[in-house]
Amino acid sequence: MPFEYEKLGIDGVILVKPKVFGDNRGFFMETYKKSEFLNNGIDVDFNQDNHSKSSAKVLRGLHYQAKPYAQAKLVRCVRGRIYDVAVDLRLNSKTYGKYVKVELSAENKNMLYIPKGFAHGFVVLSDLAELCYKASGEFNPDADRGLLWNDCEINIDWGINFEPILSKKDKSQPKLKDLNKEELI
Repeated sequence: MPFEYEKLGIDGVILVKPKVFGDNRGFFMETYKKSEFLNNGIDVDFNQDNHSKSSAKVLRGLHYQAKPYAQAKLVRCVRGRIYDVAVDLRLNSKTYGKYVKVELSAENKNMLYIPKGFAHGFVVLSDLAELCYKASGEFNPDADRGLLWNDCEINIDWGINFEPILSKKDKSQPKLKDLNKEELI
């Protein structure tokens, strides 16, 4: 099996650990295999790939798309190191408003599967970080939404001892209590 799957504290969020074949020339690994993912509870069709680059101390998020444009994501860090965070926004979930946080890095090569209904964000822990991720839906600017990164109701422990660099948009996102519940799944 080219992957190990670790279910995290919130239903549907899975840490995917690829098997890496390395030698003195470098390494090879599979980053996605539909049949393997399907056999391990990840039944999703990905139809958009994204690549982002961020400088040290940048925090991006927390982002999601309103229904019916909600996206599942498979996130991996191909350069540098980040903390990746997913917040459960599924209205009927026992873990609504709870989050999971994992370290993703070019070194550990792990990936985080985030199902539809979650806000997603990350903070850069290295001088530079690049992420590649698959999304189950195309970006829709009219459905683009966010959640305030430091909402005290969620109380995310970002694991940082610095003031993060945020976009104007991310500084002014609504709190969990102010989200339009009709847009959530």
